Amino acid sequence: MTSQTPLLDTVESPAELRKLNENQLPQLADELRTETINAVAVTGGHLGAGLGVVELTVALHYVFNTPDDRLIWDVGHQAYPHKILTSRRDQIRTLRQGGGLSGFTKRAESEYDSFGAAHSSTSISAGLGMAVARDLAGEDRSVVAVIGDGAMSAGMAYEAMNNAGAMDSRLIVILNDNEMSIAPPVGAMSAYLARLLSGHTYRSLREIGKHVAAKLPKFVKTGAARAEEYARGMVTGGTLFEELGFYYVGPIDGHNFDHLIPVLKNVRDSREGPILVHVITKKGKGYAPAEASADKYHGVVKFDVATGKQAKSQPNAPSYTRVFGDSLVKHAENDDKVVAITAAMPSGTGVDIFGKAFPTRTFDVGIAEQHAVTFAAGLASEGFKPFCAIYSTFLQRGYDQVVHDVAIQNLPVRFAIDRAGLVGADGPTHAGSFDLAYLGCLPNFVIMAAGDEAELVHMVATAHALDDRPSAFRFPRGDGAGVDLPAFGVPLEIGKGRILREGSSVALLSLGTRLQECLKAADVLKNHGLTTTVADARFAKPIDTDLVLRLARQHEVLITIEEGSIGGFGAAVLQTLTDNGATDRGLKVRCMVLPDTFIDHDTPAAMYAKAGLDAKGIVVKVFEALGRNADKSVVQLA
Repeated sequence: MTSQTPLLDTVESPAELRKLNENQLPQLADELRTETINAVAVTGGHLGAGLGVVELTVALHYVFNTPDDRLIWDVGHQAYPHKILTSRRDQIRTLRQGGGLSGFTKRAESEYDSFGAAHSSTSISAGLGMAVARDLAGEDRSVVAVIGDGAMSAGMAYEAMNNAGAMDSRLIVILNDNEMSIAPPVGAMSAYLARLLSGHTYRSLREIGKHVAAKLPKFVKTGAARAEEYARGMVTGGTLFEELGFYYVGPIDGHNFDHLIPVLKNVRDSREGPILVHVITKKGKGYAPAEASADKYHGVVKFDVATGKQAKSQPNAPSYTRVFGDSLVKHAENDDKVVAITAAMPSGTGVDIFGKAFPTRTFDVGIAEQHAVTFAAGLASEGFKPFCAIYSTFLQRGYDQVVHDVAIQNLPVRFAIDRAGLVGADGPTHAGSFDLAYLGCLPNFVIMAAGDEAELVHMVATAHALDDRPSAFRFPRGDGAGVDLPAFGVPLEIGKGRILREGSSVALLSLGTRLQECLKAADVLKNHGLTTTVADARFAKPIDTDLVLRLARQHEVLITIEEGSIGGFGAAVLQTLTDNGATDRGLKVRCMVLPDTFIDHDTPAAMYAKAGLDAKGIVVKVFEALGRNADKSVVQLA
């Protein structure tokens, strides 16, 4: 029977949690689940994953002596309950808000966040590093990595497990299986076996068996080892992990404390090498709307707790992601060589739109960006037209493949780079800050950035028509500018920009969707007697040399604006100017890029303001270049 006294109010940290009786843990879990739901209803964020690990979170902090024992959450999007239990409950309704808690684990935020994350499949590698550091320092603590079954599709997880198994280091990996993708049905028998196999008695008998077998002839010893592995595999299904050198335990019910607590205590007290505990959970557990949803409420905006209805704002224009998906479908209708590839992000990249129309030409390869890139290269080598749709921040993970398998071989893979620039609530881990720099240095590439959604339509058409080299086009998260969309895209002339407004004093050369801010800035500058040319570069590579030199000749000030880091488009423009001696006459050139720092999560508008890449920042930069002070009236107008 549930007590009327709220337990969560008494648990400020795991130290208080460990003072509770085991029979109080279900009540605490219920309260923690309710608190998580209520908090995310206010802030939005990742919900389903956190609801699925409520009991596991309570059990881990109850059994292990965190933060001295290291607890690592892979990706970190399931760590909201963890944050509530680790002295951050009073801040939980600031999740993903400016100045508030991160939506992922973050070392600077709490000593309980042992390792920062937001990209998947890093936890086992980090955990092994911590375990080896512990051993080298002669210390004694547990290291626990919690990784979801989806993250196991990434090769990095297997690289880490292979290394951990070979080193025989004491590391505990919790496989959070929330899709029943690996496990057989879980019940009392499997729970009993898991408890038995993780216990000291069985492990002691196993060690005795090993010592006895060591005295036997080789063929007998080998046969005995195989027999034990086969027998355990028959009842647990863990042969794959055993082959990688892990002692496998499970599967166990991740929502049942009677199953979780004894097994976690057993593996905590074990002195053996790496152990994998296979835990079955249900994504969205305990909240009916999430359990009934196809994606289990993986990511949500603000919602009504009673109904689960999400507060959807009415967009003024279609999202860039939708424009890409719709445009790609139109090309595929006339060209059966067009295929689409995504790395576990079909809806995030618009590939789901393509997938509904052409399911046999759509490939979701899982969280495997390296494979996605080389898979696309293989398709391109056989005459197909692959569009590899990956977030800018995730494409970083496949960079060697972009260089080695695509660029060097000059294969016409088309990279659709979503989430270019600053992305808002997901913060620096998901910002598309570096693709212009890391792709712009590669020979053979054509690189485009859409100034608005109509330009994106034309860039999809341009990439489709490019059959002799690799290409990439980038676009931001969120809705378009509200311009009219063409019925069908027309390939652009490669390496040629466009001029939207003519002036004589200042030239603003924009790459990407800061174009709208440039137009606003031009209006402000006009009011102060500075007529301004606004140009849309369209191409980061090849640079429109004629346009750049023309702007340099005809204006006193030339400013480049891009949604990327130093070393990108602005650097290429400066190279063009110096190579052509265009700065000799005293041209004032400034490059506006993202600052050389990681910008914390906030609204995109606030982040761009902080970066100085809004209309106000552009006006201020122009006045600085001219050696004039931007007075308050200028700032307010911007």
